[in-house]
Amino acid sequence: MRVMSEVTDPVERMHTMTHRQVRTELVDVKELLGKDGDYLRTMVEAIVQATLEAEMTAVLGAEKGERTGERLGYRSGYYSRCLITRVGTLELKVPQDRQGRFSTELFERYQRSEKALVATLIEMYVQGVSTRKVKAVTEELCGHSFSASAVSGVVKTLDARLKAFFERRLEKTAFAYLILDARYERVREGGIITSQAVLIAIGIDFEGGRQVIGVDLANRESGSSWR
Repeated sequence: MRVMSEVTDPVERMHTMTHRQVRTELVDVKELLGKDGDYLRTMVEAIVQATLEAEMTAVLGAEKGERTGERLGYRSGYYSRCLITRVGTLELKVPQDRQGRFSTELFERYQRSEKALVATLIEMYVQGVSTRKVKAVTEELCGHSFSASAVSGVVKTLDARLKAFFERRLEKTAFAYLILDARYERVREGGIITSQAVLIAIGIDFEGGRQVIGVDLANRESGSSWR
């Protein structure tokens, strides 16, 4: 390893510093994400809201605005409800229908499911949103299964929220240091299991607080992949 004074490329310099730091301190990404209120509140609110919408669709037998002979009723707006959680207060819109068919056990079941839900959303940050995980979470929240199309709708909602979070502008926080780290994981791609680098960027603010800024996959850890 070259010493810091010999490294002139900024990315390579950070890469070298990273390896020096990792030898003395292992970064627990899941632990950091578990303390990231912005990410968790955003994603928990998204999956709870999407699950409420999926429940209403299942009760009425039709999507919002869908024309079908199997429809059992019609939506009639929303009412607001706040849900106090370990990741902050969620601002939710609970759907209503004209005939009063819709009721949900989600709020009562949430308290029992919160720990597992948060752990799953942390995994989704690193590994991406999967149909299998979303299906398990929505069933745990509601006590029953959803159709494949309903689960697919929740997946799309979470994918969009996760993409927006990854691409957000970091205007509210100033970072004194940036740590770039990587670990190699076995992944299945096109039916073939390969080893890929999971690139992790962590910012340290002026108070010493740590925040995961981004996670991405690359074929290997290199200057070009970090750029």
